[in-house]
Amino acid sequence: MGDDALRGGLKDAAKAHLPGWGEKLTPHVLRHFCASQLYENGLDLLAIQEVLGHSWIATTMRYVHVQQTRVEDAWAAGTERAAKRLEGLIR
Repeated sequence: MGDDALRGGLKDAAKAHLPGWGEKLTPHVLRHFCASQLYENGLDLLAIQEVLGHSWIATTMRYVHVQQTRVEDAWAAGTERAAKRLEGLIR
C-alpha cells in the first residue's frame, strides 16, 4: 500500500465516520495522537522514541502532547509524597 492509498483511505473513513475531520485527520496527526496516548498510558519517552523511529528524543518530545490535568495530578502527587516524608521529621 502506498502513501496516497493510505491517505485517501483515511480521508474517506474520516469523512464517513468523523464528520468535520475529513480534511484534518492525516497519518501525521495520528502519529501525534498515538505518541500522546502511549505516554498517557505509561510508556516512557525512550520506548515511544523507538516505536516512532526517531533518532533524537527531542523530536519525540514534540510528538507527545500532555494533558494539563496530568501535569496537575503529578504536581499534587509529588506534593503529597513530600508532605508524608516531612511528617516524621516534624514530630
